[in-house]
Amino acid sequence: MATFDLLGQKWNMRILWQLSKNPMSFRQLQQACGQVAPSMLNTRIKQLKEAQLVLTTDAGYELTQIAQELVKALDPLRDWSQQWAELLQIEPAKGTD
Repeated sequence: MATFDLLGQKWNMRILWQLSKNPMSFRQLQQACGQVAPSMLNTRIKQLKEAQLVLTTDAGYELTQIAQELVKALDPLRDWSQQWAELLQIEPAKGTD
């Protein structure tokens, strides 16, 4: 449950997803996350660092090895989500013509 609590907090999954592509500076990460306030991003990064999922390097923020494994473990969920999104777009809602 601790994992779901951490990942369920707003912006945490988005931060992990963005950093799974490559390391980013604070400014790059903020731009990639869209509407996140700097104070919120700073709080979430600190939280993810304490959970040992994000670290700071010369290249900026990046995922730790365990976070990379987490992202890889979530791949089946991403695949399922894509299939679900396609299903929702193709089939009309019940009760509509």
